[in-house]
Amino acid sequence: MRDVRLLAKGFSPAPPLAALARACPDAGGIASYTGKVRAGGVKVLELQHYEPLTLPGMEALADRAMQRFELDGVVVWHRTGHIRAGAPIVLVAAASRHRRQSIEAVDFLMDHLKSAAWFWKREKREDGWHWIEPRAVDHTDLARWKENSARV
Repeated sequence: MRDVRLLAKGFSPAPPLAALARACPDAGGIASYTGKVRAGGVKVLELQHYEPLTLPGMEALADRAMQRFELDGVVVWHRTGHIRAGAPIVLVAAASRHRRQSIEAVDFLMDHLKSAAWFWKREKREDGWHWIEPRAVDHTDLARWKENSARV
């Protein structure tokens, strides 16, 4: 199972996680990560993308994770548009026979989505809009997968 989506509206992580569990009955475990808009000064987060690159890139990334970590299934859902504080931005989940593969796959997927995906982010704060760039640690996290920071 591979479920990769760009979403213009909010989502709950529970239904896709339940679908992954149903689709992968032989998996020994499912690891997941849900990223949310941070509260505390951020009024809204805006995520822009270029769909002809973004969705195919996300699909290729999911395929790479499936092969690299011998996964039974993967979910990669990412929001776009305006997102309020506390709302989910991204859901990444991986099902595998053994826990290490699913945990590492989620980490691999998030490191790539954070630093090498086709999203442009900006936050609206009290003093206006601010573009958000990947931090140095985000690039370091990506580099540990022995891939350069080129797009997927």
